[in-house]
Amino acid sequence: MDSKTNIDYVLSSQKSALGNASKTFLANVFSWMFLALIISAVASLVFASNQVLLGYLVNPMKGLTGLGMLVMFSPLAFVLLMSFGYNKLSFPLLISLFMVYSAITGISLSFIFLVYTSSSIALTFGITAVTFGTMAITGYTTKTDLSKFGSIMMMLLVGLVIAMVVNIFLHSSGLEYLLSFLGVAVFTGLTAYDVQKIKLMSESIEFSGEDSRKVAVMGALRLYLDFINMFLFMLRLFGNRK
Repeated sequence: MDSKTNIDYVLSSQKSALGNASKTFLANVFSWMFLALIISAVASLVFASNQVLLGYLVNPMKGLTGLGMLVMFSPLAFVLLMSFGYNKLSFPLLISLFMVYSAITGISLSFIFLVYTSSSIALTFGITAVTFGTMAITGYTTKTDLSKFGSIMMMLLVGLVIAMVVNIFLHSSGLEYLLSFLGVAVFTGLTAYDVQKIKLMSESIEFSGEDSRKVAVMGALRLYLDFINMFLFMLRLFGNRK
């Protein structure tokens, strides 16, 4: 075997190793995301089906309890802690925060069972799963660079949040309906963008040590947020209220 053949063999082996590492990284991202969704679903169903547990969160006469308020707003604190504390958090602590966050988010989602029928929640979840899967495949397989598209989606997301805050004071049902359509469109687009971004990251990241595992968790968090938000906006559009 001559030197050129040796070099070709080494390069081929390295390329194969990187390809396998990239697939492993992506598998870890989606595994953490699916585990978080399962935890959220179980937590939501447990609280929604138990009147005693639900009573700790909401009082029929007074509305949300102190614990209910904490459950509703604490998920944001977890996301901020994971995002801004990323460099200082160890992998075990980061993944623990993600799992606790998904459980608390699931508990907060138990409130939707008070507003919408169980059948429409299940149907909307199925529609969300199909839409998410389709856009994830699109983001993974497309050759088009979605960077500019992602930037547009992020600007629309900022506008969406501002409009939703404004509508808290306006109480406009028409605007709420329009914002729900926009929300579905934004998070549908962000799903494709985020999957492509994670794929490109997997092809360039160093797959050794704790850092790669932490990056996988943060990628899972992004996709989890895309799914949950898409589901909630779709529920506003397709959910049947009690």
